[in-house]
Amino acid sequence: MTAYTATVEVRLKHGVLDPEAETTERALERLGFELDDLRAADRFEVDLDAESADDARERAGEMAERLLANPTIHDYEVSVEER
Repeated sequence: MTAYTATVEVRLKHGVLDPEAETTERALERLGFELDDLRAADRFEVDLDAESADDARERAGEMAERLLANPTIHDYEVSVEER
């Protein structure tokens, strides 16, 4: 078994209302920043032991599907690094 850190980044799909991002975007524009778009995201880092990076990625993807993200309204991305 090898130690890995799987990072799961979860964000709302395009077209789903994102009030947190909208509020932040307006505040940044009031501060003088020009933006095309802004989206909020949650990031989860999971330390786990697995046989391979692919196994760690698969397990983290299952975690995202079952709890970390709602596939109806969220997109998520999983990346894995050996630690």
